[in-house]
Amino acid sequence: MSSTTSTTPSAPGRAVLADPGYQAFVILRTAFTVAPILFGLDKFANLLVDWPTYLAPWINDIVPGSAQQAMYAVGVIEIVAGVAVALAPRFGAWLVAGWLAGIIVNLLTIPDYYDIALRDFGLLLAAVALARLAERYHRKGQH
Repeated sequence: MSSTTSTTPSAPGRAVLADPGYQAFVILRTAFTVAPILFGLDKFANLLVDWPTYLAPWINDIVPGSAQQAMYAVGVIEIVAGVAVALAPRFGAWLVAGWLAGIIVNLLTIPDYYDIALRDFGLLLAAVALARLAERYHRKGQH
């Protein structure tokens, strides 16, 4: 082996890091890990917004307890979803997409929240893209 030709074990790792598809996977995985966890934690503090106002009255009528108590449950689910994306993105991304679908239904039943529902639809599509990318890179043994 000459000194100009060397193959290192890190060469395949570098190649995958240069892959735009893998970069997109890492970006989406990071975003859908961090955001649900942070928003889930904020359901307990209401620092970003008064979360109970985002609960449709008809849902508030059917869940036990107050709207704030419902937000505590929502917060736990969001934290679990973020952790699921971190640990098992092929599963966690679909969990986030399903959760976003539920949020969209909720928001579409509250007047003046259609813009947020549209934003969440974009996030749902991004979560589906993450799920598809996770499947691709899982099969290659890269994640």
